[in-house]
Amino acid sequence: MTQHATGWRAFLLVWFGQVISVLGSGLTTFGLGVWVYQRTGSVTDFTLIFLCGAVPGLLLGPFVGAFVDRWNRRTVMILSDLGAAAGTIVLVLLLATDSLRLWHVYAIVAFATAFMSFKFPAYGAAITQLVPKDNLGRASGMMQFGGSTARILSPLLAGMLLPLIQLKGLIAIDLVTFVFAVVMLLLVDIPRPAQTAAGRQAAGGSIWRQAGYGWTYLRTQPALLSLLLYFAVLNLFFAASQVLTTPLVLSFAGTQQLGVVLSVSSLGALVGSVVMSAWGGPAKKIFGVLGFSPLLGVAFLVMGAAPWVPLVAAGAFAMFFVVPIINGSDQALWQGRVEPDVQGRVFAMRQLLSQCTAPIAYLLAGPLADRFFEPLLAPGGSLAGTVGSLIGTGKGRGIGLQFLVLGVLMIAAALTGLLSPRLRSLQDEAPADLPEAAAAEA
Repeated sequence: MTQHATGWRAFLLVWFGQVISVLGSGLTTFGLGVWVYQRTGSVTDFTLIFLCGAVPGLLLGPFVGAFVDRWNRRTVMILSDLGAAAGTIVLVLLLATDSLRLWHVYAIVAFATAFMSFKFPAYGAAITQLVPKDNLGRASGMMQFGGSTARILSPLLAGMLLPLIQLKGLIAIDLVTFVFAVVMLLLVDIPRPAQTAAGRQAAGGSIWRQAGYGWTYLRTQPALLSLLLYFAVLNLFFAASQVLTTPLVLSFAGTQQLGVVLSVSSLGALVGSVVMSAWGGPAKKIFGVLGFSPLLGVAFLVMGAAPWVPLVAAGAFAMFFVVPIINGSDQALWQGRVEPDVQGRVFAMRQLLSQCTAPIAYLLAGPLADRFFEPLLAPGGSLAGTVGSLIGTGKGRGIGLQFLVLGVLMIAAALTGLLSPRLRSLQDEAPADLPEAAAAEA
């Protein structure tokens, strides 16, 4: 009988499988985005892809956490990949028969996302079981590094392969990468965590009660709730910037230049991930979050300043350079503070609360660009003679102004968080106000 890998070796196998899977998913994401925007020319239609990719995970989040803690976390990740692969198969069939329509894209993205929503809490909780606590910051950095590497390569590969094998070829490659990720998971063993007092408190009752335990836990952690509120605000502005980057670039450049910008942004994430992997973040992880957040707003200002590919690429590089440091510090902080056997439920609620603002951004960013910001800087628009004299007028300059507004709002939000005593005092070590049952066991 084949012996399964454990510990750090198991983490490396799982990590590598997920890197390859992200690479394949990036090919599909690039291809679908270009397919939708080139056929409709609408920022709103384009951003609806992101909305369909966000809502299912948010709705399922609390229940996902309960199942992650009930089931083997390796099994959860395998089922997640297989479900997403099923959606990929449907996409290939629709393209092969020339039947793909816009609503199909939305429906399949939502279907695949529903399955993939199981992966984040399962993956994060599994790492806690495989990696020593002292190395959680580096493991989080490696997760960011792997994802960044895949996202650098996927736009470049997609840009080269799209004219040769078309969208259906990109999606077929994506399907193969799902299979590879599943094979890597089959080679490892992820042990179930030892039950703690918090786990026993959460284990009883119906799936509805267990799904709500993440919120019950977080209510006893006011500092963590404040951190979630902080991330909810940051994610509102960050999500808007994500969906607007492609329309911004395509307003004055082509798909090849778009691929370059996206690859440069991922290169920034790669460099940031290398820094985070080697450094592990500051000893007080909260300063890895608060200290680097204002730079996101500065990056938005650079991206919106002028319709010039090198400038947009530089802003995108800076933005994604700080993201792995912020996210890696945040992930290590949560992994070090929450009992392992309830991390699935707590992490799922964390995902729900911190990302609940992203759909708002997806709903508003497109219509605001099409109906408000773009007309302002169109030739003869109300701001064409003032703001337009600084950042230009015409197609895409309204989106540039939108980036400038997002940058100012992001900086203001980040500085507010930096001045918050509750957030600044948040540390890695176990808090004094643990849930009652956990405190009783200690």
